Amino acid sequence: PLSLQVQPPDPASIRVLRGHQLPVTCLVISPDDRFIFSDSKDGYLIKCKWEVESGKRLCVVPGGKKGTEERHMGHASHVLCMAISSDGKYLATGDRNKLIMIWDAATCKRLHIFTGHHDAVSGLSFRKGTHQLYSASHDRCVKVWNVAENAYVETLYGTVRLWKIPEESQLVFYGHQGSIDCIQLINEEHMVSGADDG
Repeated sequence: PLSLQVQPPDPASIRVLRGHQLPVTCLVISPDDRFIFSDSKDGYLIKCKWEVESGKRLCVVPGGKKGTEERHMGHASHVLCMAISSDGKYLATGDRNKLIMIWDAATCKRLHIFTGHHDAVSGLSFRKGTHQLYSASHDRCVKVWNVAENAYVETLYGTVRLWKIPEESQLVFYGHQGSIDCIQLINEEHMVSGADDG
């Protein structure tokens, strides 16, 4: 069995990185393996140097209260998901308030806020080699965004239609019936999503 092949980590190499006031909900490591980003139910975004010895915090963006997003930089609600672009330029975070915040990963400066989902944003994934972002939500749809241009691209509702033109009929294949909780792009043509309906 696989469990016998995996060795436990050396306890001396384990470090605890502190800084959040509430439970951590998501983590990403930069593509160059130099930095770790964390977010949590407190809305704080923390960037740390990924060194076992120090784990030094490089920036902390505090959260705030709902309705104050324009006056401060951080989220005002539980952050549920996070993704980083494959070139390490952009960081995206999604929250329970239906917002997606786009950050400069180098400076932790907020660049843009995407709105458009009708419920919590629960999953984020960048298309490899691009700045195209896919967001999943409890509103049962996936939205596509162009981060470099701060633009909405399209909404994917999870329905596929196969038309039989001679018979003037169609077959309809439905996607998730419940909230979409996570999303990951597999390659240029396929993605996988997880939802509360299985």
